Amino acid sequence: MMTHAAYDCDVLVIGGGIVGLSTAYALTRSAPGTRVTVLEKEHGPARHQTGRNSGVIHSGIYYPPGSLKARYALTGGAEMVDFCREHAIPHAVTGKLIVATDRAELPRLHALVQRGRQHGLPVRELGPAQIAEYEPKVRGLAAIRVGTTGVCDYRAVAGHLADEVRGAGGVIRFGAEVTAIDRRPWGVAVRTADGLVVRARVLVNCAGLHCDRVARLAGDEPGMRIVPFRGEYYELARPELVRGLVYPVPDPAFPFLGVHLTRGFDGSVHVGPNAVPATAREGYDRQAVRPRELLSTLSWPGSWHIARKHWRYGAGEVHRSLSKRAFTEAVRRLLPDVTEDDLRPSPAGVRAQAVLRDGTLVDDFLIREAPHTVHVLNAPSPAATAALPIGREVAHRALRRAGTATERTPRLRAAP
Repeated sequence: MMTHAAYDCDVLVIGGGIVGLSTAYALTRSAPGTRVTVLEKEHGPARHQTGRNSGVIHSGIYYPPGSLKARYALTGGAEMVDFCREHAIPHAVTGKLIVATDRAELPRLHALVQRGRQHGLPVRELGPAQIAEYEPKVRGLAAIRVGTTGVCDYRAVAGHLADEVRGAGGVIRFGAEVTAIDRRPWGVAVRTADGLVVRARVLVNCAGLHCDRVARLAGDEPGMRIVPFRGEYYELARPELVRGLVYPVPDPAFPFLGVHLTRGFDGSVHVGPNAVPATAREGYDRQAVRPRELLSTLSWPGSWHIARKHWRYGAGEVHRSLSKRAFTEAVRRLLPDVTEDDLRPSPAGVRAQAVLRDGTLVDDFLIREAPHTVHVLNAPSPAATAALPIGREVAHRALRRAGTATERTPRLRAAP
């Protein structure tokens, strides 16, 4: 039996995005004295999904009652606003419009109204004239306004969480890519590319785009693979055309929200994302190709099931990716005044989409446990919005695996 001193830490978190850092933060807050280490392969926090999204604090209106996404978003959105306010992190609660531009979308818009009311959200139904009161340049047959949606600087949130973890005695190592995991009866030993070995009672996998690879390194078959989708954005050269956040009515068959208009905390307006398959897990441009990662995607049966089932939808996304004119036309459904010259290329993001063997696009959080390990295998939008409650949940599971969890992990508040 290994003694306490033989461990380098009690809980080792792989991944320095907002979910990994929130988990480390929750561990230090809910179980003081727990020794926490975070390993992140990049040289700073939030370099991938956290720092490359639209910055929206989601309301939870899209998510089915009872789903983890709904539960986490509804509590997490309010907590994120409080956290930003208490720590002077740039943010704004702007509300958003979800706009129907075609009669076929009206039943789905009405269904969202009902779902929003089920969740207790402040939802207001709008006609064309009322849409213009909020967004004079936006056109639609009908819309709903959700008052609790906002925007913030998630990169700054992640940075502050990292500071809190360090301040509580936690260790964060950047530039520490995990290359090997050895699970033993007493816990796990993890080796990094530079030869560092860290021994822990419990491993928490929050590796995002690489979470399935980390699970397999630990000897666990996750039953899914990450299939990366690049989200391509433009920035609006005339930000005055949009006052807040404007979304189309989403297609329920896909876990993507379509091309939308997002006025950020800094006043800029981003348009997108377009969702196209990426040829690398960090494929932020078309030229980024990693043969081994591409082969991993192509050899997974679920990828081919997606292609056969959704090729028409995918073809439309690829067409808009290759044709700025086609992308502009998609935007003009909501914002008729926009022109090709109004759209300036903006940095892209990559979504870590978990796909099951049968081609199912996992649309909720997927957290699986094994001896001495907790794997976060799908953390879709609204993961950043809901980072604080997700972190508490993952931390509770890790502490339970370590044998130190209490029956109830207390609700955490931002530090005063």
